Amino acid sequence: MEPVNVRWYVEDVSSHCADIAIEGLPGVGHVGKLVADHLVNVGNAVKIAEITSTYFPPQMYLTNDAVLRFPRNEVFFVPAKDSQPSYIVLAGDCQSTSPEGHYVLAEAYVKIFELLGVKKIYTLGGYGVGHMVDKPRVLAALSSTDLKDEVVASGAVLNKEEPVGGIIGAAGLLITFGRLAKMSGAAFLGETSGYLVDPVASKAVLDVLEKLTGISVDKTSLNELAEQMLTEVSAIASSIQNKNAEDLSYIG
Repeated sequence: MEPVNVRWYVEDVSSHCADIAIEGLPGVGHVGKLVADHLVNVGNAVKIAEITSTYFPPQMYLTNDAVLRFPRNEVFFVPAKDSQPSYIVLAGDCQSTSPEGHYVLAEAYVKIFELLGVKKIYTLGGYGVGHMVDKPRVLAALSSTDLKDEVVASGAVLNKEEPVGGIIGAAGLLITFGRLAKMSGAAFLGETSGYLVDPVASKAVLDVLEKLTGISVDKTSLNELAEQMLTEVSAIASSIQNKNAEDLSYIG
């Protein structure tokens, strides 16, 4: 098995080209993954490529028939609809387990984007802040200052001091490698506790992405996930408060 393997599922790559590529691989709070999976599920997406790699975790996944398969990331083409543009989505199971693998895979993803005629890359992820956030900000990092005005107008926040320590993994590397391939782009990170899968932060990121790109998708299922999470968190908080009150009743 080669370090990176790309399997194409379409014969005519040129008929599945798009100006925009969106990445949402697993990360903090699965913020980007939730958005990418949602775009694939509601966008009549066509799978056009699959990536497997020895840099992925040695963890095999089970199909619906309980058959083992390699971990994989997938590239989808979402066709244009009405006035909305077509776009590419990079989604999947995992990121690299090693620093070297992050670089090798990011370069491979950008080469795929080049074949698909991509001109702009938007990467999505989470920014762990260690506590629950009611109204998460969406932090942005740019390929160049040329994008500053439109990114800020979309509702994202630019702050050179956040995220602290920079951006780790595909979300940052794809923007940087993309710039070397003359693709512009931005990384969007939704604030999240980092403790839970966070559809609330995902929805905030998707809102920014829609304003910036002109893409518009049905958010019903994502909204339902967000409401469910808020309900569960509220129940946990209430349970903790009740327990604390019971503990205090034994004092004095």
